[in-house]
Amino acid sequence: MAMRAGKPVLCEKPAAMTASQVVAMTEVAAQQDVFFMEAFMYRCHPQIARMLEILRSGEIGDVRHVRASLGFQAPVDVASRLYSKALGGGGILDVGCYPVSFARLVAGAATGRPFADPADLAAVGTLAETGVDVSAHALLRFASGVTAECGASLLRPLDNTATIIGSRGTLHLVDPWVPGRDAGPSDATIIVTVGGAAREEAIRRQEHLFAFEAEVASRAIREGKKEPDHPALGHADSIGNAETLDRWRRAIGYQIGEESVAGSRVLPGVLPSGAPDIGALTIDGVDRPVSRLILGCDNKETIADGAIVWDAWMEAGGNAFDTGFIYGGGRHERALGDWIRARGVADDVVVVVKGAHPPYCFPQVVEAQLDISLDRLGLDRAPIYILHRDNPDIPVGEFVDVLNRLHRAGRIGIFGGSNWTVERFREANAYAAANGLEPLRILNNNLALAVMERPIWPGCVTSNTPETIGFLEESGIVHLSWSSQARGYFLPEALRNRLPEQTRPETCFGSAANAERRRRAETLAAERGVSAHNIAMAWVLAQPFPSVALVGPRTAGEIVTTLPALGVGLSGDEVAWLNLQRDER
Repeated sequence: MAMRAGKPVLCEKPAAMTASQVVAMTEVAAQQDVFFMEAFMYRCHPQIARMLEILRSGEIGDVRHVRASLGFQAPVDVASRLYSKALGGGGILDVGCYPVSFARLVAGAATGRPFADPADLAAVGTLAETGVDVSAHALLRFASGVTAECGASLLRPLDNTATIIGSRGTLHLVDPWVPGRDAGPSDATIIVTVGGAAREEAIRRQEHLFAFEAEVASRAIREGKKEPDHPALGHADSIGNAETLDRWRRAIGYQIGEESVAGSRVLPGVLPSGAPDIGALTIDGVDRPVSRLILGCDNKETIADGAIVWDAWMEAGGNAFDTGFIYGGGRHERALGDWIRARGVADDVVVVVKGAHPPYCFPQVVEAQLDISLDRLGLDRAPIYILHRDNPDIPVGEFVDVLNRLHRAGRIGIFGGSNWTVERFREANAYAAANGLEPLRILNNNLALAVMERPIWPGCVTSNTPETIGFLEESGIVHLSWSSQARGYFLPEALRNRLPEQTRPETCFGSAANAERRRRAETLAAERGVSAHNIAMAWVLAQPFPSVALVGPRTAGEIVTTLPALGVGLSGDEVAWLNLQRDER
């Protein structure tokens, strides 16, 4: 809220309870063009800059291992904030964030980067009766091969030092965290040992420890920057640190209040004021309007991970959510169900439930999986139910029969198929008509401005073909498109290249024809003052049949960049021109 009011923010560590909250903060800073920094004062002390110089010099060789700890003995007081889950108590969040941020800094320096995030994390710890950790130790392994051990405690003082072990020697910080904390001077000592010979470097500064941090933040604000200079924590560094703390907590069973139904909060100010409304579509057989965009819920492990995005979605006018029995082994459905219970919105949302994914794509498993999904979600029925795949080896009537039985029992509303061919869809509805049954009313294939040239996953089907589009226009069947934005194919090249290599859109959508579609989208985007990404989404929504689009924003900021598509009105000629069906618009 402070940043929405145009105020720069320096926020004491840890910046938030969870990584998802830190992401929201950094996104708002970017949207408002204001400064945001997580306040780790030790990172701003001159000894850290000097340490990095020594590492870069190669004096101790290649970095192999890091040891860092911070602990103190606090009176056991269950009424204190240190022991409160609601207030983010416990050693990991209070002091464990220091050794973790140090290990990540050193592991990054070892490979010439500002920081690195651990590939693997293992941990042990002891929990207090209130559920917070009072003692915790983590082992980290980075992709470079660097390892680290981090300790945090409320029960006893630890070494409270930091040591870097290299291939030729060691570097030891005697007081890495709080030199001169209370009044100054901020004296510090670095001990470098090579070949059995040790030398000390004394860093003598008269300033109060926090003066260095104040100067770093003030200088960045004065220069108009949104984040501080390294080695202070920039935005990506703060996110990575919070993600590591999340992993450490969860590894020892510490669930903060935000990760429970009772403790989940709505954070104000996540969306900017005046954001476009998503809007809704009336679909026969669904008892409430369905938002034109449907939010994919295949990536949030806990209610704390998902709540920021789901709350923002509702605030923007979205009420529809897409789930699947297989997503996250059930964790993703359960997280969404926790949020629905926490907000009391079971009667307000439309949840698309999917089941019967290979290798279990058989009529006899549909009901059992539906029961489990509804239990996870805390719902009595699925207003929209979709078979996650087709199984052409099964007579289509067997699927139609079981879906109708569940529909008559009030367990599902309308139903359809995902990644079904037009032929099988027609066959299913012909069977329904011949037997006086409810037909399939929704087709859930990939429909994007870019044609899926190679399946993203086995068995995937595109609807961007003349045959399928013609069938949809003729029948009026509702189409729900997954990967409606072609996995980021229409993003600027710099953003596309930042996507993980295995999920880059060129893998599935790369072709000369799609490159021309992208060029045309970019041309129209420049004229309309939006992004090509927005044009591609507008194309899906502008089809001459009922078309809703599944989108997968992982953050509230990604919702913000998607919403401008809703204000783009495309004519029929523009829809055809973008899809290479005509040469002029």
